[in-house]
Amino acid sequence: DLDRSAFEVWPENLQAVETFIAMSTQWRVGGMGAVGLDYGALPAVLRLRGVPRAQWADLFEQLQIIESEALAIMSEARSNG
Repeated sequence: DLDRSAFEVWPENLQAVETFIAMSTQWRVGGMGAVGLDYGALPAVLRLRGVPRAQWADLFEQLQIIESEALAIMSEARSNG
């Protein structure tokens, strides 16, 4: 479960952050590190988390934004490493 004391998340973003955390073992990795999330696992994660299907498209867009930022941070860490 998400430790809400570790960082602040706006309520409208909470479900996306929790989904991103639930997908944390689903990274596709190449020779240079992570290249993106394995979206094939996403429907199972959403079903297991009880997310109504009507919310999937919006949640997917939010997840892609978080993923993009995470990839940028990982890339920067590799460059500075």
